[in-house]
Amino acid sequence: MTTPTVTNPLLDFSALPRFAEVRPEHVGPAIDQLLAAADAALEQVVSDAVPVDHDAIAAVLDVATERLGRAWGMVSHLNAVADSPELRAVYNENLPKVTQFYTRLGADERLYAKYKALAARPDAPQQPPARRQALSNAIRNFVLSGAELQGAAKERFAQIQERQAELAQKFSEHVLDATDSFAYYASEEELAGVPEDTRAAARAAAEREGKDGYKITLQFPSYYPVMQYGSHRPLREKLYRAYATRASELGDPKFDNSWIMAELLALRQEEARLLGHRNYAEVSLVPKMAESPEQVMAFLRDLARRARPYAEKDLAELREFARTELGLEELQAWDMAYASEKLKEKRYAFSDQEVKQYFTEPKVLEGLFRIVETLFEVQIRPDTAPVWHPSVRFFRIERGGQLVGQFYLDPYARAGKRSGAWMDDVRSRWARPDGGLQTPVAHLVCNFAEGVGGKPALLTHDEVTTLFHEFGHGLHHLLTQVDEIGVAGISGVEWDAVELPSQFMENFCWEWDVLRHMTAHVDTGKPLPRELYDKMVAARNFQSGMQMLRQIEFALIDMRLHAEPGSEARIQEVVDEVRHEVAVVIPPAFNRMQHSFSHIFAGGYAAGYYSYKWAEVLSADAYSAFEEAGVLNVETGRRYRREILEAGGSRPADESFRAFRGREPRIDALLRHSGMA
Repeated sequence: MTTPTVTNPLLDFSALPRFAEVRPEHVGPAIDQLLAAADAALEQVVSDAVPVDHDAIAAVLDVATERLGRAWGMVSHLNAVADSPELRAVYNENLPKVTQFYTRLGADERLYAKYKALAARPDAPQQPPARRQALSNAIRNFVLSGAELQGAAKERFAQIQERQAELAQKFSEHVLDATDSFAYYASEEELAGVPEDTRAAARAAAEREGKDGYKITLQFPSYYPVMQYGSHRPLREKLYRAYATRASELGDPKFDNSWIMAELLALRQEEARLLGHRNYAEVSLVPKMAESPEQVMAFLRDLARRARPYAEKDLAELREFARTELGLEELQAWDMAYASEKLKEKRYAFSDQEVKQYFTEPKVLEGLFRIVETLFEVQIRPDTAPVWHPSVRFFRIERGGQLVGQFYLDPYARAGKRSGAWMDDVRSRWARPDGGLQTPVAHLVCNFAEGVGGKPALLTHDEVTTLFHEFGHGLHHLLTQVDEIGVAGISGVEWDAVELPSQFMENFCWEWDVLRHMTAHVDTGKPLPRELYDKMVAARNFQSGMQMLRQIEFALIDMRLHAEPGSEARIQEVVDEVRHEVAVVIPPAFNRMQHSFSHIFAGGYAAGYYSYKWAEVLSADAYSAFEEAGVLNVETGRRYRREILEAGGSRPADESFRAFRGREPRIDALLRHSGMA
């Protein structure tokens, strides 16, 4: 007997998502049906028909909301990786309905009362730790979602949530559209110095449009090699201006994010006041490890103080080199990447381009999988699933023949795909109340340049590090052994600890025993020579002072914008003040980095960008355990897997860290890895 196929792919939860079949016309009907079911489940669960019992509540409410989350997750994912005018229209049409439902759910005082009754049950302290943690998080989240607000305040809170979702989506669209709308057709002369693979891709892109010359876009694999290697200074300036003014008042007015940023910041401060906090940064920190905006800013300023002497030395050397060797009397923003690459080549006698020839994508993946398989005692195999683009691949992770999790890999940049790299969940591990163990599935998304002329894609060492970073997030989601959906994998993990597993994985990209097995020259097949590796390691902390200050600059801008009510009227002033406080490189007055700062305006990092540096203290210290025991030490890998990856959000992150390391975290390893010890 065959199972009848569900006609609307968004309503089929029997197996993996049917991405290839989703059409814009499926979205509205599916979301309406799932919202109606979730609404009915909410009404049922707050009635006396459902007892104050965790499993009884989950069987009704969690099953309905998880389905809605999965279907909407598919739509959101397609909107990010396969944007089209039709899909965007239905996404925007349905976004308010979905936001309204989740806002109502989080603020429902009847449901809140039921959860408080659950916590007050005499057997509550005897519940498994993961369940207790999930319940504690849920009660905290009700408060943050306005469940204790009444009347007009509650109504206004709901309006704010809906408007913020709409604005964040609009911000993303503006960045995507401003990026996609720029193209410059360069001549042969203008591309002097630019690597052959970038030129070939640019030529092919122009030919596809029937145009002469070389098509250069603001997509990173097209833009950055020109900035890094192109000796034609006017072209670098032209591209830099276009990139640095994207989605701002200095570019196409229809993509200007200025008003969106101001309105979002004002709404966030209003939300904070409704919840009884002084500012939005305080609200953002309630579920995080850090205790206050002041503590975060003190942490960032302390790091800035330590990094500053190194950054000043970096900049002085670069200016001197640019003047004496490159004839650049005045080092401009569009000269930075170019001059830095030339200085690095001179000092360490190698270029990123030379290194890139050894990092063919198939070999890098093979090496990454080998590390994961060795350390975490799993097997990674190719698998099949419907995908949204022909270049997307699918894999499964097993242990002892048992399925642990599965993931999609979408590696290449293309039009209609959001820039950057990210991991997202498709579904979480869950001992389902309606029966069976659900295994986790993840998306791993990057934006590399595709291979040209039948050759495999070549990755820069930075791109290899990015891949390892996202894979670290993926492992956190996929290797969890927690069955409680609210705290399985990355769910429930404090946001300032969520980067620990991702940044931890980056360290392997610097180990000889790892790299020699994951490199093969694109033409000769030979592994990375030891001599070249030694030069890379020598250059590892090249300009690390400037790089650290840049991250601190972004984190302080974010924290100050969200900690200072009224900042919406002085965004550029705050940006300028932070730069004058911590930066050694001050960008030109026209630079509008904040207008495409999607992390904080559309990506969940509002008053949370500091997390990268905060978690890097944890990840560097965690990795030092492997440096002590042996980088591929299976026993250390097993302990890390059990205490960090498998534990997920089932306990506070500092407890997981102490369980792995046997002590409190220390900053020494981060400073040592950054060459600042």
